[in-house]
Amino acid sequence: MHPTANPPATLPASARVAVVAASVPFSAGTQPPTMALPAGACDAHVHVYDARYRAVPGARLTPPDASVADYRRLQQRTGLRRCVLVTPSTYGTDNRPMLQALQALGDDARGVAVIDGTEPDAELERLHAQGVRGVRLNLSLGVGTHAAMLMPIAQRIAPLGWHLQLLMPADVLQARADMLSALPVPLVFDHFARLSPADTGRHPAHAVVLQLLQAGQAWIKLSGGYLVSPTHSTDDPALDTLARSFLEAAPERVVWGSDWPHATASAGLQPLPDDARQLDRLAQWTGSELFARVLVHNPAALYGFGPSIESQGDHKT
Repeated sequence: MHPTANPPATLPASARVAVVAASVPFSAGTQPPTMALPAGACDAHVHVYDARYRAVPGARLTPPDASVADYRRLQQRTGLRRCVLVTPSTYGTDNRPMLQALQALGDDARGVAVIDGTEPDAELERLHAQGVRGVRLNLSLGVGTHAAMLMPIAQRIAPLGWHLQLLMPADVLQARADMLSALPVPLVFDHFARLSPADTGRHPAHAVVLQLLQAGQAWIKLSGGYLVSPTHSTDDPALDTLARSFLEAAPERVVWGSDWPHATASAGLQPLPDDARQLDRLAQWTGSELFARVLVHNPAALYGFGPSIESQGDHKT
């Protein structure tokens, strides 16, 4: 069913999560989302930063420390429960900050690591045992990464059942369309596939992403809307058509992420987002039919979370 512009109806008491109004590090605003989140709601794109670990030489973003304790305050404010920790470009292939956070968050967290493809099988198996379920290849901000790594890394992680998460410029995405469709693993495009609202229906990369979604070969993260908006704001109404294009193409292949702690904001590249407001915008894009699907059921399928007791049986399509 296609999403509507209507916000989700109030959730039944059994599916609500207690929230509190509070100030949260690296997040603007203090109020919880307007709509209560379903139990088991997942934030599919989170980073942690720890100055005890060195940034890779040439790193373009070196944010201040952002800890699991800081992020738990965001969960308390919003009602989010599950999360996916992604190793940021700051640390290159050093996954230790992400893995430490993954251990602290336990069964409610999964990880997306960064590798160079030369790691022994035993190392990849160790990462899997700790909750890693994918690898990110950052062709926009990464240091020492390039498109030629797509196939070798995909072939390394395929036996583990992992996915390949991609952040790449639209022109690169278009140029590599044939290779992307031939990779032996599912793809996850983060940050709206790095497409701007003006690219909707115009840039060939938009059509490539829609085709991969409809073919069941890819997923899309509705994360970082403020990154792709020319106004640097998730409130940009121009994002509506882009977000809904993905939801209409493959509602079962869409997840949401906050991109907390918003490293580009701490670097002064745009204002700090209000994460509760980001969730309100998701509610506007999905409507009542798809809100729980995007926040609970889709990430459970992609990252291997078990079903939330409160949400069993409420899956609507």
